Amino acid sequence: MQYFSERETGEVPRTVEDIPATAWRGIAGLLRTRIEDGSFGARFPDSCPDGAGPCGTDSQTFWDSAFAEIPNLAKYEDSFGRDLLSGSEQPSIVDLMDLIEFCWNAVGKPTPWGHHSFFRHDHLSFDVQTGRGEFREDINRIFRRNGLIYELTDGGSIQRRSTPGLHEPLVRCTFNTGDADLDEMLETARRKILSPDEGVRREALEKLWDAWERVKTVESGQNKSVQVKTLLDRAAGSSGSQFRETLEREATELTRIGNSFQIRHSETTQEPLQTSEHVDFLFHRLFSLIRLVLRTTGRGG
Repeated sequence: MQYFSERETGEVPRTVEDIPATAWRGIAGLLRTRIEDGSFGARFPDSCPDGAGPCGTDSQTFWDSAFAEIPNLAKYEDSFGRDLLSGSEQPSIVDLMDLIEFCWNAVGKPTPWGHHSFFRHDHLSFDVQTGRGEFREDINRIFRRNGLIYELTDGGSIQRRSTPGLHEPLVRCTFNTGDADLDEMLETARRKILSPDEGVRREALEKLWDAWERVKTVESGQNKSVQVKTLLDRAAGSSGSQFRETLEREATELTRIGNSFQIRHSETTQEPLQTSEHVDFLFHRLFSLIRLVLRTTGRGG
């Protein structure tokens, strides 16, 4: 669904990385609701004492499993029980995203099929596909309304949305360079830059710069300089155009950047990248060039 404000003025820009307290409380409330209505009984069923089947969520087993698979969450357990969803203390972004993925794997849409009057509960069956779809929609609505840069995919993984205009190419691109190692490097970089974890995105930047050095050698030639010249000539469609000169300057500058900042190397003379925005900017700048030369030379991207 879209709210009136979105229909009238458009959606909030998806640029926020830190989860605001309002979004966390909304997510916590959503998970509490799913526990209470039995949705997580699809994987963690609370069974009817008479053996008639699931009648809700076994919250003890749910949290035991969540803490086992996401150990950092256990610190939010207090002496009176499982208090993670009270909303009083917010998990880290990485732990919260892991919890959302955990819940997506456990959720199903509960449907009552019979009432047990003695125990005053309903017996439940579960539609996992529908439950996951509705859970994804609810989570993504919170992300969208708070301008968050994250998205829960239909496969149950949290991805970080990239810069507008490059998100679709990053999500959908495939590589067919004829060099299996290069394809793997590019795919690793593409996958990691979509992670909500900034450390993983920095790994993506390093991997992309390694791939760039290999891209320079995909054309035949006596040495690397000849191979790069042939590659850029083909990408520009001409060896003497202004666009060809632009590609030359961009390729040279990106090589200099890779050697000047702490991307591929960690010498003390190299400047570290200070923020996540710096990482994103440099990744998309190099990715755009690599994608151009791959697509114009018939190598996917």
